[in-house]
Amino acid sequence: MAHHKSALKRMRQSEKKRIYNRQKRKGMKLSFRAVNEAQSFEQAQQELVKAFSILDKAAAKGVIHKNTAAHKKSSLYKTILKLKTAVA
Repeated sequence: MAHHKSALKRMRQSEKKRIYNRQKRKGMKLSFRAVNEAQSFEQAQQELVKAFSILDKAAAKGVIHKNTAAHKKSSLYKTILKLKTAVA
């Protein structure tokens, strides 16, 4: 256990950030699942827009790296393109 005042403050800050980051990552996972489980192409597109927004916000806040966000966005987009070709 830390004894210095600054170390105690750093522990409190780290815990708050950890909880915040976990919530954002959980939101990302749920949005990915919504895109993957979409029944129609139109529904998948709507979910994709929401997922992109969540990813961009997470990257802007530093929860994930911007290149990671770009990679995940690309992957999601490829997923819904497969759904489009399956329907057509």
